[in-house]
Amino acid sequence: MSPVCDRSPDRAWVDNAVRLIEADARRSADTHLLRYPLPSAWSDAHDVQLYLKDESTHITGSLKHRLARSLFLYGLCNGWIGPGTTLVEASSGSTAVSEAYFAALIGLPFIAVMPESTSPSKIALIESQGGRCHFVDNSAEVYAEAERLAAETGGHYLDQFTNAERATDWRGNNNIAESIFSQLSEEPHPVPAWIVVGAGTGGTSATIGRYIRYRRHQTRLCVVDPENSAFYPSYQQGREVVIDESSRIEGIGRPRVEPSFLPDVVDRMIQVPDAASVAAARHVSAVLGRRVGPSTGTNIWGAFDLLAEMVAQGHSGSVVTLLADSGDRYADTYFCDAWVSSIGLDLSEAAAQLMEFERSCPAR
Repeated sequence: MSPVCDRSPDRAWVDNAVRLIEADARRSADTHLLRYPLPSAWSDAHDVQLYLKDESTHITGSLKHRLARSLFLYGLCNGWIGPGTTLVEASSGSTAVSEAYFAALIGLPFIAVMPESTSPSKIALIESQGGRCHFVDNSAEVYAEAERLAAETGGHYLDQFTNAERATDWRGNNNIAESIFSQLSEEPHPVPAWIVVGAGTGGTSATIGRYIRYRRHQTRLCVVDPENSAFYPSYQQGREVVIDESSRIEGIGRPRVEPSFLPDVVDRMIQVPDAASVAAARHVSAVLGRRVGPSTGTNIWGAFDLLAEMVAQGHSGSVVTLLADSGDRYADTYFCDAWVSSIGLDLSEAAAQLMEFERSCPAR
């Protein structure tokens, strides 16, 4: 009789894991598309609108919930995740929180690899979802250590920075781009002039940029990037750039250009000063009556730039950007004056510019 190695019993476990993740998605309504209350001088006189895709309403509280779901389905359907697989990620932030949630949902252990300097509040968020935190001395070591841990445990390195652009079906299947266009369908300008997103892994910009081209929309994609991030200078110079310093805006900005970032689907990049990102987060929080995170501030600053340009050129239309996560988790950092001052930021000039932006607009 011929030797046989039959792995089919694992299929039943994988089938059930996929079912659990899909059932979780169906229990969650799509995230809201909020119309941002621009002053009448902008919205009425010039017929421009700004919308925020509110990703903070995901069960794990951020845009990264979509990425984590996609990475899990990608790993399961490629045969990389099975019963007993230890899941590993290089993340100290929202991605790790969301991945810990999905690991617990399908009954698997999860390890987040992060620098020793990670704040206790971030660690607590990951552990509250059932994840375990593993620390390294230097942030540059997280990638190799995550790979090593996955190999040591016979597990799977989810690798958000490589797989983000691969794991999501950019043609549709309820990705974020399809959702945005569907929700805009009855609005005054259902095809936005611009969509503005930040670059963390690069996966969101890759998905939206591909979808725009696939559907032949005239929408342009703008990626905003904070200081101390490699994406903007690499895009500007057309070559690989490595940054020695860490980004001060949590959730976006990387010291290297991650594999999931696809510059050729991006129409424009804007580098946003860190003080502007934080000031804009506080400004939008005051307008909406609830806190938003610092990467949302980066998005908003870029969106305001584009709206001002549209009005100055006499163009009507809509701009869409992301409310990436709630600002409540940043109460002791970006919303604390002492902490902001301690990282060398003065928000006064940017705050004044934001007030002036909403007070007036260029004449048509």
